Amino acid sequence: MLSSLQSHEEEEEPTTNPTTTSFIPTTPSQFLIPTSASPRQILMRCAELMHHGDRPMALRIASFLISAVSPIGDSSDRVVYHFAQALTRLIESSNSASSPSTSMNKCGTQLVQPSYLAFNQITPFLRFAHLTANQAILEAIDGHRGVHIIDMDTAHGFQWPPLLQAIAVHGYRGDGSPPSVRITGAGTDVNALRRTADRLHAFARSLGLPFQFNPLYLHSYNLGSSLMQLHQSSSLTEKGEVLIVNCVLFLHKLLYGDRDERQLHDFLSTVRDMGPAVVTIAERELGVASAPQDFFRVFSESLEYYTAIFEALEATVQPNSVERREVEERWLGEEIKESLVPAGGTRGAGGMRFERWDVIMRENGFTPRRLSEYSLSQARLLLRLHYPSEGYQLHVSKEGLFLGWQARALFSVSSWQ
Repeated sequence: MLSSLQSHEEEEEPTTNPTTTSFIPTTPSQFLIPTSASPRQILMRCAELMHHGDRPMALRIASFLISAVSPIGDSSDRVVYHFAQALTRLIESSNSASSPSTSMNKCGTQLVQPSYLAFNQITPFLRFAHLTANQAILEAIDGHRGVHIIDMDTAHGFQWPPLLQAIAVHGYRGDGSPPSVRITGAGTDVNALRRTADRLHAFARSLGLPFQFNPLYLHSYNLGSSLMQLHQSSSLTEKGEVLIVNCVLFLHKLLYGDRDERQLHDFLSTVRDMGPAVVTIAERELGVASAPQDFFRVFSESLEYYTAIFEALEATVQPNSVERREVEERWLGEEIKESLVPAGGTRGAGGMRFERWDVIMRENGFTPRRLSEYSLSQARLLLRLHYPSEGYQLHVSKEGLFLGWQARALFSVSSWQ
């Protein structure tokens, strides 16, 4: 069956042994698939065809893989299946002249929320990011009468109940009263922001904590403009407040449609001018294509990245888990699809590795705040209590705290001033 997928140009004399497992051809005529190739090797051939512009053949191979591997098989099969799905959607969207954002971003609120909840439950990544960022925020609040947190991607607000509880229990001022908490929560879904506001207000009342939540609507194609308006307003900080800007899984979104990173630099310049005590950043350790010619490199890195995540799920979650399938299909599947869109396209779920974020933050006038030993201790406790597996690894490097699977770093958290 595999031999039927050989390129329509195989009549030409191939310049390489067709049974080779080296998949870095120089011309389309070398795209021959050996009958002994594994699904992963076939997937790499498909990506090479995309890289060289042979979309019809790439679509044939991707369609074959979707039918040949199982979305409920082992981790290797599942990751190949979702990448083949991603390539199919990417090719079909380009053939129909629709933007990747229109054809790929199908997860409405009703689909995203269950998968987001499940991802937060069965993997440590979001909880690690929230916990570590919250600890940096708590340390910045110490001694202040109040805190104003500008949260650039509030989503469902899962980050904030643990922080509110910690402030209510430990964050007392000299007069014995807790500091006031004001959160400006940003997002592109007004209704979701309102629901989040209601939940957080109710939770803060149960703690007896002075609390305000102000929604900040972000236009999906100009994510930094609302922040600039907030900077110009008189409500940025009140007397005795400390200002925090929280960017958990947000900065990479400023790369959408922006090959020269101008939107990102403009945003960081605005943040710097606001004078926050702390800027917290959490991002995936995953690159993004800056141009179509980077496609094969970024595809390879994305495949390596999500292979590690699927292996982690394979090792730590029951194989018949409904939650795992929900996460892989609705959450990780969408991430994979968007990770393959160049930054100059309309969407892209990739980003940059910490080394690049480090350079960009310093270029924009920020200096790193070393995360405390307590942050590392809390992250270790999180893994030990809720995700007990030797596969999850923590390490500190260049002022960032990293969580990964085996030797592959997957998420980083850092704090800046």
